[in-house]
Amino acid sequence: MTQMISVDVDVAVPPAEVPPPLKPGEAFHVFISYSSTDYQWTHALIERLESAGLRVCYHERDFTAGRTVLENMSECIQESQKVLLVLSSEFVRSRWCLLEANMSLFRDCLERKPLVPVLLDPGVCVPLHLCHLTYLEVRDPEFEGKLLKVLCTPNRQLQGSTVVPYQPPSIYNGKALQPLTAANVESLYKWDAGQFSDTDIPDQLRLILADPEKYREAVRIVNNVSSNRVWMRSLCDRVLGYFMGVLFFVILTGVFGYSTANVIVFFSPVQINNSPAVMCSIIIIAFSSVPIGLLVQLSLWKHDDENYVVREMQKAAGRANMILAQEKLLMGFRSNSVMYLVYVSLEGCKGQFAATFDDSDNAEKLLKLALLWFSTEYACCLAKRCYPFPLPCPPPGHLEGGVCFCQYVSMQLSLGEWK
Repeated sequence: MTQMISVDVDVAVPPAEVPPPLKPGEAFHVFISYSSTDYQWTHALIERLESAGLRVCYHERDFTAGRTVLENMSECIQESQKVLLVLSSEFVRSRWCLLEANMSLFRDCLERKPLVPVLLDPGVCVPLHLCHLTYLEVRDPEFEGKLLKVLCTPNRQLQGSTVVPYQPPSIYNGKALQPLTAANVESLYKWDAGQFSDTDIPDQLRLILADPEKYREAVRIVNNVSSNRVWMRSLCDRVLGYFMGVLFFVILTGVFGYSTANVIVFFSPVQINNSPAVMCSIIIIAFSSVPIGLLVQLSLWKHDDENYVVREMQKAAGRANMILAQEKLLMGFRSNSVMYLVYVSLEGCKGQFAATFDDSDNAEKLLKLALLWFSTEYACCLAKRCYPFPLPCPPPGHLEGGVCFCQYVSMQLSLGEWK
């Protein structure tokens, strides 16, 4: 299986970091996979590695013309001792998705091939199936020395651990997945709901979903927000609000016009006794404000609709999470175009609910209610590692290095956030 690289392994490597000899069938010490946007940094690294005596394989130079990318990558991985991944935001969006989508093809290629992830950008959302690996961070002052030490260490001397495909271990608990963007984002108005594909399962979810139909059902729940278009909601309230807004402006401008007319009459050297003319002027001024009132109402509608659609998508995500929680997955929204996804197990939290409420039926009912109201914002907080309360929060939770769901619910209730 794929091996985990431990940077601080205690192995006997010569001070000069001599590259290990290539065995029969091996042509390279390391195959480097990176995004073209990181070309400049990666090629500077390649030059330094090759000057240290390492044979490096990369696609611009070593891929065979006329063959598919997958065929080339498969062969290059087979012919290399190790695989180095330059992790950046663009890499995660493009190249890693290619690798992950074809994991069955690469499973044999990556068997017993150590993966060396290099974190180019600390803000990268690391793919779920790389979360168990130890990263080399470019910001580390000793980065290059550590990298050479790993690459010059024979594979048999590196510490390893197995990763079982399709059975994500607990080490993934609480990890954020790459956010999904709405399929209609290019034509999406701020006051309408995003549409997400319920047919194609995202590459990053294929290895963790036991029942893909649950994901499709959850997405359909969210997509239903779009079928009930926002501008059709509560037409009576809209009409009533419009007339009230216009009436308010008529009264306001009428009072203003009447006061202005009285002032003009009071200070005018010529006595004005034509009250009908004055009143007619006031009425004209008042009703000329109708277009202004309409514009104000339209702007208020637009602003209200933007908030409304996000709230509706959050409510739908709460209902969807009651299904997704069975797959150790939660979704959340903070805008109408981006879906945040986190892999998180609620087993420990279920036990806490059951222990808190003696009646098991009541405990299950309250857990579903908590999922309905709190899960979508919890998913966003977990994805962004940003919570509306100070950390750490008592009591100890069920998520190592983070806030578990029952902790989050408890803190929100204590803050009076039951919505």
